[in-house]
Amino acid sequence: AILETSTPSLSLFARDSLEAHSHIHTLSLNEMNLQWQTRRFDALEVRQLYQLLQFRQAVFVVEQCCAYQDLDDYDLESIHLLAHEVQSGELLAYARCLPPGIKYQESSIGRVAVAPSHRGKGLGHELVRRSIDCCNLWKPETQVLSYAIRISAQAYLERFYESHGFIAAGELFIEDGIWHREMCR
Repeated sequence: AILETSTPSLSLFARDSLEAHSHIHTLSLNEMNLQWQTRRFDALEVRQLYQLLQFRQAVFVVEQCCAYQDLDDYDLESIHLLAHEVQSGELLAYARCLPPGIKYQESSIGRVAVAPSHRGKGLGHELVRRSIDCCNLWKPETQVLSYAIRISAQAYLERFYESHGFIAAGELFIEDGIWHREMCR
C-alpha cells in the first residue's frame, strides 16, 4: 500500500504509518521538485533497491575511496528514506533509519548521502530533519521530548549534525579508514 499526503514532515504522520509499506510526499525545495518516499525493505521495488545500492556505492565506496561491506543486514530492519527528482526519477538523497535495539540501544540514522550535484542546496538538512522525524515515530507515546537517536558521523560533518541537535558521545575513531564520532540527540 502506498500512502500519499501533503504533510511537510514525517512527524505529522500517524504512528501507524510506520506499519505501512511506504509513504510518498512531493515537495519543492530550493527549486528542486522532489518526491520523498519512506519504505520498509520488503516494500522496496527491485529497481528502487538497485538504485539506492548504486547510489550508496557511488558516494561511500567510489567517491570516498573506501572499500567496505555496505550490505550489513541492517537494511532488512530499516526504514529507507529516498528523495527523487520528480521529472527524471534520479535519486538525489538517501538515508536509512533503524529502530531502537537494532544497531544501538537508541534508534539510529545511517548511510546519509546527497548526490554531489545537489550538495550545498539545503537538501542534506531536509534529509536529516526527515530522518529525525522518522526515528521519533519510534518514541514511546508517553515521552514528550525527542527520542534519543545515535549516529556514527564522519568527523568532518560534526558541525552539520550539531546544527540538528546532535552532540558528541565519545572519542574519535577510525571506521573503514575514515574518522568518525558517535553523536546523540
